[in-house]
Amino acid sequence: MSQIESTPILPTSATLPVGGQNAGAAEETRSSQSLDTKTIVYKSEVMKQLMKMIDRVSPSGATVLVLGESGTGKELIARAIHDRSNRRNKPFVAINCGALRETLLESELFGHEKGSFTGAYTRKIGLAEAANGGTLFLDEIGELSPGIQAKLLRFIQEGEIFRVGGKDPIKVDIRLISATNRELDQEVTRGNFREDLYYRINTITVHSPPLRRRKEDIQLLVEHFLARGSHRILNRGRQMSEEAMKILMRYDWPGNIRELQNVCERLQILADGHTIMPGDLPENIVNPEQKIVTDDYDPTVTLYELEKRYILKALNYFDGNKTQAANALGITIKTLYNKLHEYGEFEKYAVHSKPVK
Repeated sequence: MSQIESTPILPTSATLPVGGQNAGAAEETRSSQSLDTKTIVYKSEVMKQLMKMIDRVSPSGATVLVLGESGTGKELIARAIHDRSNRRNKPFVAINCGALRETLLESELFGHEKGSFTGAYTRKIGLAEAANGGTLFLDEIGELSPGIQAKLLRFIQEGEIFRVGGKDPIKVDIRLISATNRELDQEVTRGNFREDLYYRINTITVHSPPLRRRKEDIQLLVEHFLARGSHRILNRGRQMSEEAMKILMRYDWPGNIRELQNVCERLQILADGHTIMPGDLPENIVNPEQKIVTDDYDPTVTLYELEKRYILKALNYFDGNKTQAANALGITIKTLYNKLHEYGEFEKYAVHSKPVK
């Protein structure tokens, strides 16, 4: 296990060394203090290079754009940058831009004044203001509407915000880190993303590699999740057999680390014994090519109903994981949220787990 490099993302009250020869040793000694969900575990060369990049970028105040597929740990990278910066003792505030509709997103991001809209019974401080002095992380920034893009650009340029319904500017000092699984340069070409905003948010670009490009990390990640998972108290699925591990290594993990973590949690619940065997693994991982299901044409089913069924099937396939379902369907997470609202199924899938029947 000496090859494992576990980079802990510590609470904001901790002090983390900025680079230097002793940084790695300090990280190792503090790994036991870190939160399980805030640990970057790796030994692959591609991740070593990424962590070196993070060490170089963090001390600056430059805006950072983290690119990568869903489930690759983009928020962990943002936290790593924050905790190695001179803002480490200030707040780290994250918001998922694809999970909220435009009106709600503006209120969440910039806050609102009392009475500014129906239901605004009190003044609300926005997340940008709450992050003052620290780091604001905008996940799925590619989902922002043109209206919010314009307000965000002004915020970055002027360093001030207006609460919804407010008239007075509020000065806010934050470091902005953004993330997306979209190719933003292509979105700029298509006219879906402002070019001036694009150049404002990507002073530094960091790439979060998919799990299929760092398969040498899979065993370490599995050991990490099994040892620290919330279901380890069941005393099942504490370790992985060699045969089962080989199957996991062959799988391409389209949902990346998030999918791997979900599988490990499920195995700890459903495994028959202390050691996870090939028979304990999900069928779609053992035989991924056999997961394709085709439906015959039914003249009584409308296209709307077929789309609804297919989207809900995708959600069930991925045990309620909306990000994985959206990626598999080839739609944005925002579109998926809108569809669920349209179908009246949003509450059923609101929790990030298998829906209640």
